[in-house]
Amino acid sequence: MLDAFETQWFLYTAVTALGLVIGSFLNVVTFRLPKMMEQGWRAECCEFLELPAPEQDKLSLAFPNSSCRSCGTEIKPWHNIPVISFLLLAGKCAACREPISWRYPVVELVTGLLSLAAAMAFGPSLALLGALALIWSSVALTGIDIDTQLLPDSITLPLLWLGLLFNLYAVFTSLESAVLGAMAGYMALWSIYWAFKLTTGKEGMGYGDFKLLAALGAWFGWQALPLIIILSSFVGAAVGILLIVVQRIGREVPMPFGPYLAGAGLITLFYQDELTAVYFNFMGL
Repeated sequence: MLDAFETQWFLYTAVTALGLVIGSFLNVVTFRLPKMMEQGWRAECCEFLELPAPEQDKLSLAFPNSSCRSCGTEIKPWHNIPVISFLLLAGKCAACREPISWRYPVVELVTGLLSLAAAMAFGPSLALLGALALIWSSVALTGIDIDTQLLPDSITLPLLWLGLLFNLYAVFTSLESAVLGAMAGYMALWSIYWAFKLTTGKEGMGYGDFKLLAALGAWFGWQALPLIIILSSFVGAAVGILLIVVQRIGREVPMPFGPYLAGAGLITLFYQDELTAVYFNFMGL
């Protein structure tokens, strides 16, 4: 009994620590990946137009080392310990003492806590590995979509294929349900997009939303799609109304839908069976 208890708490501690470290890395992904995409687009445009390649700073997720946005001082490894360094530095740069955004420790903490929740829900299993991959991808997509209203293919498409891979072994649903879920997820929002565009002449969402819902369909199956759409739409509408009322944001200002899809996907990850049962009972199915 004691050995099982110690093993359990070792798992919880290890996964939480890993989640905090990954959260720190996701801050880098959220900031740099859109810039890397922009560099790639510029290079492709110049190549297509047969123009000289633009001069651009070399940028990747690993290079250059992280630095303070205010003074440019490179961040030392001991100043980059998730959450702890922020607290020890009192939320300020060690060199110039300019405030550090609260977003960094919040992302680290949220990623760590969600990782811990996955460890507690799934234990040492293949489902835990899948849950962690989905959580970390969702956090990155949420941050990028909030900042840029983009959902990069370099995250959404691997997430879709990864969901199908896990469900080869029926980790979250059957493979048949996963394949149908991926197809139905994409087509559902694709149909809404074109119906809205043909009716109003405006684009109501981006193609990245289609791919993200397709990915969630691949993870949880077609049965979960109505629940995910309802949850994300309800929360998105509530937040949108709140922003209009509190911050006086106009209705014409576009808002990202990806964070709501990602959030609904994570709720489904932890409560799929309970919520699906409630939904089917409500619908009389």
